[in-house]
Amino acid sequence: MHNSGKNIKIVNGQILTPYRTIKSGTIIVKDGKILAVGDQRVDLPDAVEIDAGGQYVAPGFIDIHVHGGGGHDFMDGTEEAFLKIAEAHAKHGTTAMLPTTLTSETEELLRTLDIYKSANRNNTKGAQFLGVHLEGPYFAMNQRGAQDPRYIRNPKPEEYREIIQHSKDIKRWSAAPELDGALAFAQYAKSNGILVALAHTDATYEEALLGFENGYSLATHFYSCMAGVSRKNAMRYAGAIEAAYLIDEMDVEIIADGVHLPAPLLKLIYKIKGVDRTALITDAMRAAGLPPGESILGSLHDGLPVIVEDGVAKLPDRSSFAGSVATTDRLVRTMVQIAEVPLLESVRMITQTPARILGVDSQKGVLLPGMDADIVIFNQDIEIDKTIINGEVVYDSTRDSRAS
Repeated sequence: MHNSGKNIKIVNGQILTPYRTIKSGTIIVKDGKILAVGDQRVDLPDAVEIDAGGQYVAPGFIDIHVHGGGGHDFMDGTEEAFLKIAEAHAKHGTTAMLPTTLTSETEELLRTLDIYKSANRNNTKGAQFLGVHLEGPYFAMNQRGAQDPRYIRNPKPEEYREIIQHSKDIKRWSAAPELDGALAFAQYAKSNGILVALAHTDATYEEALLGFENGYSLATHFYSCMAGVSRKNAMRYAGAIEAAYLIDEMDVEIIADGVHLPAPLLKLIYKIKGVDRTALITDAMRAAGLPPGESILGSLHDGLPVIVEDGVAKLPDRSSFAGSVATTDRLVRTMVQIAEVPLLESVRMITQTPARILGVDSQKGVLLPGMDADIVIFNQDIEIDKTIINGEVVYDSTRDSRAS
């Protein structure tokens, strides 16, 4: 858990609030909370001054779907993996994240949930954990992507009830809404305060709509492993992709690495779903933040070998992507440079929107008085200069480049 840091005064920054950019603004941080924004008059005598040097000052990036990074995966079965992933992504501007599992046996999920609990207590140097995202195992087999087919199955009440009763840390669960038992599953998960998302799905529009009505309110890695328009004989049928567009209230998350979704699709999503319904995610696996080469998707003891090239992880036969190696700074850069979305809006898609989707928007996601002091400072190329979590500087490019 992060202790609140020192009192800080950030000066000379271009501050990105939800509605405008404050040129040469000031942020005052006291006891891990934002005390004032853009107001030069508040004075804290003991505050440490940070000169932003005219760079951008934004809310910390919130990644609601991430599997690993820095050579580690949340399914590795160690507390160290959790802490190293949190540190690796903090260097790229992530201040909060939802550690995400892969399809596996129930015992492994329960063990991961137990490790999360102790890792969360000891996580002081990296991105905060906001709970666990279970991705699977209730998926459509032919939309499995790189998920392990050995563990894919339909929802079983005795199984998901046991998992949910085992841990209060599950904040989100992704599943395919068309499976037998998937609607009852969603109702039960939602009644336990869990955000239910549709993923790895062959749902038609009608099945996705029924899913939405029963709690599937978010489309997991939109477009990836999800059916669009299909033909049966002469007739065309809309799929889950069209459902996410047509249901105004459905949120979508996108792997905005420029590879999983090319520029025209990023632009289409921005145009139709808009900033307030679209969250940027890394969906990063263990190779995020490492050079290209061979890696493993999932746990070290029974994960899938993959190849990292062209800025993405692929299955060895290159038939499918096998996860992303993106970091949150790259997502923002992609939206600005490739999708041509204004910086302020691109930042909102990785701060304010994910905070609202997760229900933490009363504490996080915007730079306003009273909010957690999760702040990131970056230059015009969206290269991270400093990452601040709860008022504590956990990454400083000038200090850390010297140290390395």
